[in-house]
Amino acid sequence: MAMKVFLETFGCQMNASDSELIRTILQRDGFDLCGSVQEADVFLVNTCAIRENAHRKIFGLLDRLRPHRKQKPDFVVGVLGCMAQNLKEELFDHPVVNLVIGPDNYRSLPRYIARAARSGSREMEATLSEYETYSDIAPARVEGVNAWIAVMRGCDNFCSFCVVPYTRGRERSRPLAGVLEEARALVAQGYRQVTLLGQNVNSYRDGAAEFADLIAQVADLPGMERVRFTSPHPKDFPPPLLEAIAGHPNICKHVHLPLQSGSDRILDRMNRTYTEKEFLDLSEQIRRMIPDVALTTDVIVGFPTETEEDFGQTVRVIRRVRFDNAFMFKYSPRQGTIASRKYPDDVPPGIKTDRIVLLQKLQRQISQEKNRARTGQIVTVLIEGPADRTPGHQMGKSDGNGTVIFPESGHSRGTLVPVKILEATANTLYGMTVPEPVPQDA
Repeated sequence: MAMKVFLETFGCQMNASDSELIRTILQRDGFDLCGSVQEADVFLVNTCAIRENAHRKIFGLLDRLRPHRKQKPDFVVGVLGCMAQNLKEELFDHPVVNLVIGPDNYRSLPRYIARAARSGSREMEATLSEYETYSDIAPARVEGVNAWIAVMRGCDNFCSFCVVPYTRGRERSRPLAGVLEEARALVAQGYRQVTLLGQNVNSYRDGAAEFADLIAQVADLPGMERVRFTSPHPKDFPPPLLEAIAGHPNICKHVHLPLQSGSDRILDRMNRTYTEKEFLDLSEQIRRMIPDVALTTDVIVGFPTETEEDFGQTVRVIRRVRFDNAFMFKYSPRQGTIASRKYPDDVPPGIKTDRIVLLQKLQRQISQEKNRARTGQIVTVLIEGPADRTPGHQMGKSDGNGTVIFPESGHSRGTLVPVKILEATANTLYGMTVPEPVPQDA
């Protein structure tokens, strides 16, 4: 009988995309994917290593597997992905773990599962590749309206706080022709939206072709309704990319622009390679070229040596740019990063908490003001399904990636519908479908 595998995924969109590759690799080799730990012979968790909280979640999950492992001694428990690459042998200190596989080694996963199951041995492969892009593997996608396309892997930026270059290796891009072939197939399968993925997606290169060329050609494919991309870095946002976004109605008018800090001193210690002024100039250029753009960001508080003045500069940038949304995190040192080696984690936890609470309150206020300004507007929404917490309603995403909830419309998932916004909170827009022609909106 085929071994049954339960796969759980944590972390970023790239991890979600990798899990689709893993499903294909396992199914090709005769494994069956199942829906619960109880029926599984193999439990695999695809992990994130970006923050300490991610580590705690994984170890908590592994702890909950102890009783299951006692009942089933030949049960295989594998840790995959970034945490596997970062911690390697240390993961075997946990008594349930007997398989550790890094993100460039998924092709060998069936072989190592079989060995661990057959002999009860501990198996590990966590070597980084300069070439692996999995371009020849068609992901086994879960049903939905959006499909991830990983156009590149790895990162060469070496931000001092970030573990990604050490867990995913150096940048390497897929051939443009292969990405276009995959996107065409997705349109034929009925997907209405694709999201182009990379750790630093606008560093994409294939010969003379850059990311602006790639996204424009994907958007030009017949039947392609919506194109998104993530994540970019402020250091390489060339005008041709902004022109491509502005010039293609089906490239969503949403740009995620990670700030991290508003202080030049902290940005330098983070090795972000831009200044506050350069970031502000870029955000203004984006809004000038794409007037209805939704801008979102990432911010880290409590980076080593961050003073009240440094933090105040971050607050001022957020007030000035007025992001539509922001993802905010307290700094935690990651094993192997430049910051963990050079700088003591010297900002007290209580101060980190106070600062993030202040920023979150400020951002909620800004988000609510910006969302309320959309009241009365008609936005185009891609329906994702029922609104879980609002019976009788559907939910979807606007062009600017805002969550929109509206009464059941009779339209199925994957349909683009015009919705007039009637109410708004900091996180959600509420409205009703209207018969008017679909406009181009943010």
